[in-house]
Amino acid sequence: MGLITKQAFEKLIGTLLCCPTLATGMCLATSQRVLADPPIVKPVTANTSVLRQGRQVQLNGRSFPAAWAQWQDQSAPVKIRTGVSDGGLVQGIGLELLNTSEVGQQPAQWFSPLTPLKARLSPSGQYRYLDISGLGQQSGWQMQAVGDVLQIATPPAQIQQIRLGQQPWGGRIVLDLDRPATWQVTRLTNSRDAIKGREIVVTVDAALATGLSSIKPKPGSAIQSLQLGSTAGRTTVKFKFSGNLRPQLSTLPNPNRLLIDVRPDPVASRDIQWAPGLRWQEQVVRVGSEYYPVLWLAVNPRQAGVKLQPIWSDAKTVVGTVPLATMAERWQAAAAINGGFFNRDKQLPLGAIRQNNRWISGPILNRGAIAWNEGEFKLGRLSLHETLSTASGQHLPVVWLNSGYVQPGIARYTQDWGATYTPLIDNEILAVVQNNQVVSQFPSGPAGKGVFPIPANGYLLVMRGPATSSLPVGTVLRSQITASPAEFNRFPQILGAGPVLVQNHQVVVDAKAEQFRPPFDSQRAPRSAIAQTADGTVLIVAVHNRVNGPGPSLVEMAQLMQQMGAVDALNLDGGSSTTLYLGGQLLDRHPSTAVRVHNGIGIFVQPNP
Repeated sequence: MGLITKQAFEKLIGTLLCCPTLATGMCLATSQRVLADPPIVKPVTANTSVLRQGRQVQLNGRSFPAAWAQWQDQSAPVKIRTGVSDGGLVQGIGLELLNTSEVGQQPAQWFSPLTPLKARLSPSGQYRYLDISGLGQQSGWQMQAVGDVLQIATPPAQIQQIRLGQQPWGGRIVLDLDRPATWQVTRLTNSRDAIKGREIVVTVDAALATGLSSIKPKPGSAIQSLQLGSTAGRTTVKFKFSGNLRPQLSTLPNPNRLLIDVRPDPVASRDIQWAPGLRWQEQVVRVGSEYYPVLWLAVNPRQAGVKLQPIWSDAKTVVGTVPLATMAERWQAAAAINGGFFNRDKQLPLGAIRQNNRWISGPILNRGAIAWNEGEFKLGRLSLHETLSTASGQHLPVVWLNSGYVQPGIARYTQDWGATYTPLIDNEILAVVQNNQVVSQFPSGPAGKGVFPIPANGYLLVMRGPATSSLPVGTVLRSQITASPAEFNRFPQILGAGPVLVQNHQVVVDAKAEQFRPPFDSQRAPRSAIAQTADGTVLIVAVHNRVNGPGPSLVEMAQLMQQMGAVDALNLDGGSSTTLYLGGQLLDRHPSTAVRVHNGIGIFVQPNP
């Protein structure tokens, strides 16, 4: 079992039928892992000489969001340099990023291998700009900044021929071009009906040659339908394919071709040193007889200027959900992964969030959580114990802190919840506490009705159920709060999810012990996780469907983490929430398929720590 290369994977699939013992792993030697901790890297110099910057690119009249900047370099042939975020170049232009261990150089391919593009972090460390000045000059692009928009115009191009073929691994569409042309995946939809498959639209900034028309695929082919449209020098290629396959786009020179492959496996692995202490990796991981395309970010928490923090939808309130990319941009995180569970309808947290020693939301149901400081991580099942004491000797347990989880008892809400509170169930009793003293108490009325202020110098107590005690006005309260296990108290950053997947190298999945209900423990779905390896590297991981099948179960996810070298690993919220973000782009899914989530783990990179 282990990580395998593309060549080994293709050889494996090709020999599967003639090797009866292969499914048990007897015919494949374990390959060397690629998870060694990166060395401490000299920080990238921040581009403090930025002349102009913005967040919008207009390409041949079509706008798309992408961070860009211009700066001056007197040593370069072109003095004013233009850089666009790598996510913008990948998703908006069609650039393919190649593997690199050099922080400041990014090899790339766009119809032919390019001279490595210079890479530099934005002043905030949120984006990585790739210098496209040379590429633009070589390709005849016209580039100019107009306000906060970078306008790019490319020379006219033409699609001269379109070919459709069936391959052993799936289907292929080939577009023959008279010159390199920019292209984008403009729409990706998932059908609820698996028979209808999935549909994708690729837009190419090239006209369609006279006489070319839509092609009808042969019955039984991987590509089920193909339609062409052309207007104003731009062509759309819309096709439908089987739901268990993946579209992969690439380019080739001499002649210039855009290849659209529909296949079950990734075309190649990826290993890019994106910033000091932050590597972007993709690889097929084998567990037993199954193969999983895995995407992850390897983080060196000892690297100066690199830190991890819990993040959520809005720093001013814990109520609300947004797509992970929006969340990361709000917090100015370079990278992020979706985090713990939440109530999707009411947009409320259902688990622990602690940031910089501040409890934003308390844990629930003794579920798994991960805690960390600048270089140390701790993983385990977490609960929070809070008691309110009165001068008369009363001791009142607080069962929930800033939580959307509703059960009988006393819950406490601070301004980390937001400026106001709206009842979650009928007939709650609210007590307003200011300067540790009850100043008012009243019934709330029906759920979802009323807006009650949460005092800045205190909190709101919400008493649910008949067994809760009354707190007369004037009662002085003293709060004691502690985490269990006690070791969690010393960690400033905590995020809860669950269940725990791996502890001390061993698979320890027990969904029932963390009060997850069936079929959560057995279903197969996309999953997210965070783990730490023996050398201290932190992995934030996204896994979607296995090759020719659904995503992993919890046990399979734990085995994946174990196979990747995890000493400890925690399952995060999965399914449609699974999202991995880096530098303005989603690595694991098309933006149109990203759902709104409540919280995540952000990775922050400081260019000049």
